[in-house]
Amino acid sequence: MKSIYLKIFILSTLLICIASCTEPYALQTNTFEDAVVVEATITNEFKKQEIKLSRSYRLEDNRPAFEAGATVYVKDDLGNQYNFEENNGKYISTSEFQTAANRTYQLFITTNDGKSYASTIQSLTTDTPIQNIVPEIATKEGVRGVQMAVKSFDPTNTSKYYRYEYEETSRITAPKWSDYELKFSTTQFYCPTSSLIGFPYLYVVPKNNEIGKVCYKTQSSTDIILTNTNSLSEDRVNFPVRFVASSDYTIAERYSIEVKQYVESFESYSFYSTLRKISGSGSILSQNQPGFIYGNIKSITNPNEKVIGFFNVSSVSRKRIFFNFEDLFTGEPKPKYYDECEEEIFCSIKFTEPDPPLYSYFGDCASNNVQCPPGRIQDYGAGNALRTALTLNRRIYYNGMYPNFTVVKPICGDCTQVGANLKPIFWID
Repeated sequence: MKSIYLKIFILSTLLICIASCTEPYALQTNTFEDAVVVEATITNEFKKQEIKLSRSYRLEDNRPAFEAGATVYVKDDLGNQYNFEENNGKYISTSEFQTAANRTYQLFITTNDGKSYASTIQSLTTDTPIQNIVPEIATKEGVRGVQMAVKSFDPTNTSKYYRYEYEETSRITAPKWSDYELKFSTTQFYCPTSSLIGFPYLYVVPKNNEIGKVCYKTQSSTDIILTNTNSLSEDRVNFPVRFVASSDYTIAERYSIEVKQYVESFESYSFYSTLRKISGSGSILSQNQPGFIYGNIKSITNPNEKVIGFFNVSSVSRKRIFFNFEDLFTGEPKPKYYDECEEEIFCSIKFTEPDPPLYSYFGDCASNNVQCPPGRIQDYGAGNALRTALTLNRRIYYNGMYPNFTVVKPICGDCTQVGANLKPIFWID
């Protein structure tokens, strides 16, 4: 959820503070209310469950503060206790467990300063698996693309409320990747009759790996994605969870999406619906000014203390699909790459001294505004343009040998500029 609770708390507080303002105002925190923030969803998946615990923060701060040193545990109605411990900015259960039907669960937190909190008692929702994810060509708001629809069915008609998250992964092939690269030697040539510095010689050498040729870019959903089947005669879901335009390079090669479907209680669905309504309001000066949003977690130490967050016990189902661009858009041109990948040619210089000649680079072919003594350098050019471009990683080698080197932007010849070169363990080509 990307700590959306924190954003909503700040927005709600801000709405209250400036509701009567009619003059432009520089947004700063004049009053600040410290509050604990809890993001807790435990599921019927057998795994180490996670709970996030932090504090609200001021508008001018960059990020929330992790609430360290807390005691966190979950108890069920049979007296079983599941303890959580700090781990990389989260609280992770010390052992794997899963929630079960006909059991109830309650979250307990004691912070490092001795304040105690508890959730209301929650039970697991109906276990309704995803049946399929269907990618189809569709037009949305005048844009043509592919729409991924989640399909599921609950014959008991008791699920009703659904929340979705997804993680999508794209394969990326660098369009201007090369098997070779340019290297600088440690030898430099100096023009003896001028004050110009020397330039190292350039050599084209084979790369010893294919790092940067094929990469994988993974992104997770950040929005609150909800649907319900209250208006339907049966509890059947056919919900468009993700749309990608046909011009988006995300689907240009091979694409995969994994969707997680959470079956929510009415209480949790209402909580997330309110969060979504506020976060999507578009303007903090809108007429919709709801104030503080209460969840199901209360302070035991101080009943008047505000607590942000919700303890959710949800059944979850996940499914992954793959498809290639050609599978849907047969015969159509692929989307454009992330950047324009024009080739640039720089020229090298041949020395007539010493014997045998050495080769180095001094500038691009279009410039000849610097001269050295006749007979020593045939052409001088613009100086250190290519050397600077390579050293500062503004350009990388693509092809060519002396006297002309072709270079491109790094994003065009090295896919690690936009993704990771390690193939995910789930990936299927």
